[in-house]
Amino acid sequence: MRRRRTDYGTVILHWMLFGAFGVALFSGLRIATEAADRTWLNLFDVVLPSTSVWMPHMQAAVVLVAVSIGYATYLIKSGLTRRVTLDKTRLRGLWGRKQARLGALSVVLTWAFFVAMLALIVSGGLLYFGLYADHNAAMVHWYATWLALGLVGLHVLTHFRLGGAQQLLRVFRPQRLPPPPQKLDAVELLRLLVEQSEQLARRAEGKGNTVAEEPLEPMQPRAPVTRDQARRIGQPRAGSFSRGHTASRSTPTLQSNPFVVAAAVAITGASVIVASDWSAVSSLQIHRIVTADAPVLDGDASDPVWRFVQPFSLMTNKGGNFDGHGESRVDIRAVHDGTWAYFLFTWEDSTRSLKQLPLIKQADGWHLLHNGYEVGDERNFNEDKFSVLLTTMDVTLAGDRTFHAGPRPIPNAPATMTGRGLHFTTAEGTYADVWQWKATSSATGWMDDAHFGPPLDPTASQVANLAPYRGGFAPDPGSANYSNNFVADARSASGPLTPRRLPKDLAAMEAAMGKISLDPNIGESEGARWFMMQADSVPYSAELDRAIPVGTIIPGVVIDGNFSGDRADIRCVARWAAGRWALEVARRLDTHSQYDVPLQTGTFIRVAAFDHSQIEHTRHVRPIRLEVE
Repeated sequence: MRRRRTDYGTVILHWMLFGAFGVALFSGLRIATEAADRTWLNLFDVVLPSTSVWMPHMQAAVVLVAVSIGYATYLIKSGLTRRVTLDKTRLRGLWGRKQARLGALSVVLTWAFFVAMLALIVSGGLLYFGLYADHNAAMVHWYATWLALGLVGLHVLTHFRLGGAQQLLRVFRPQRLPPPPQKLDAVELLRLLVEQSEQLARRAEGKGNTVAEEPLEPMQPRAPVTRDQARRIGQPRAGSFSRGHTASRSTPTLQSNPFVVAAAVAITGASVIVASDWSAVSSLQIHRIVTADAPVLDGDASDPVWRFVQPFSLMTNKGGNFDGHGESRVDIRAVHDGTWAYFLFTWEDSTRSLKQLPLIKQADGWHLLHNGYEVGDERNFNEDKFSVLLTTMDVTLAGDRTFHAGPRPIPNAPATMTGRGLHFTTAEGTYADVWQWKATSSATGWMDDAHFGPPLDPTASQVANLAPYRGGFAPDPGSANYSNNFVADARSASGPLTPRRLPKDLAAMEAAMGKISLDPNIGESEGARWFMMQADSVPYSAELDRAIPVGTIIPGVVIDGNFSGDRADIRCVARWAAGRWALEVARRLDTHSQYDVPLQTGTFIRVAAFDHSQIEHTRHVRPIRLEVE
């Protein structure tokens, strides 16, 4: 059986496309495991990459774009466009004999793959650059991924049906590109016609002569032109830069190597993409103001200073809740007076969610209202939150060096109870600054100051899977003024438990909580609060508990005192109105803490919003660079 071969340009481009698509596919599926409803992808954990996956995903995307451009160029320059021409003749082949039908189907699948790849590239670009990076773009990217994967499988199957294993093995057997057929030259055609007329005339005159007749010169070669023939007629060989002549041996021409041209175009395209990414880094201007113009921290966005600051707006997505779309648009304004920096963060959230793990009394005792708390992934009874990440680490493309995907990104540490990744840094003594505001726990004016650092040693309860392991996430040194109103681990969260404190005045407590609905998609009214102050409560006692009727709901958060230490570096006040949160924040430009990142030009910032969820936050791919006046 003849060993089938394919030109080396097609072989190289096919394998580059296969490799880049494979890296993008597997890294993308690992990234998708972080979405709220796609942890089922961890079933393929053994084949999915772990730790940092954003960088290879973006690099593979650049290669895919470059190879796509290069392949189109190669088809045109090599004269192989007939391979993918989808005309009426090809379409009629879909209803023809087996070989014609399979050949036509192969071309249709090729074009369908081109469309899927175009959808992947465009939607991925929109998500990466934050342009129309909404739920629709994310869903197009998700479905186009599976469509492209399915088309690859059908492409392989169709070629196997066309020619069996020999047809598939062609991509392992490169050969030189055959020379393209010569273009029809009108002058040359007339010359051939004249020569044939002369031959016919001589034959007529010498009819009956015993001399062998001179064969007629064919107007077109009946077989492919060989290398020696090409050299004699001046046709340049494929696969090299050579000087040749037209069939009339008149004007010299220069034919370029199609693969070299395609490679040059692809490299140029990739270089333009990378250069554009570097030159188009999104920047947030922190404008200089005088101290007298500093905003008042009250959650009111109408301060005069904010009216003259252009907001930096971006879409964040892939979070939990947010009306089922998992996305929220965030606007950021920032100013500083030389000592303090002030931020105004506003984001979309249709509900004011304050219910932070409340307790309900049932016939057999108190129970924790929760849905996922036992694995560290509460999705219903959690307060709204907003977080800010600051880092000075080098950022290339989407290179977030604090997030590591997979259920066990640290081999010698406990697996995550959620099946999702962890945040930590890999360099000793290197920290990323994390600010976290909480709608109930931060109600007294502090934004929790924390950090991502090197992986921490797991506690005994984390090793026993009674509490979620957090990797390198930890609060800064100091204390907070809020705590849970219960003691529960993964094993006891679903059974009866004992509250730490009970309200002194139950009626006053219920009035402060406002109208109570246990539907997580119904928010709390203006002025409601879902925490108990230490002064408004008393330690739990069975006697007081007996006086509380079944069905009573009490807050799951107790607040006492103030923040202290490095954890108290950030002051804030938030207010919700008309489907938007407004959060005003103040922090010194430089706190001189090893766990904090100075607010200076060159610092990168990311933001995330939580809609009554514990860890399922929105995100954006590209970091934002601070520019401090």
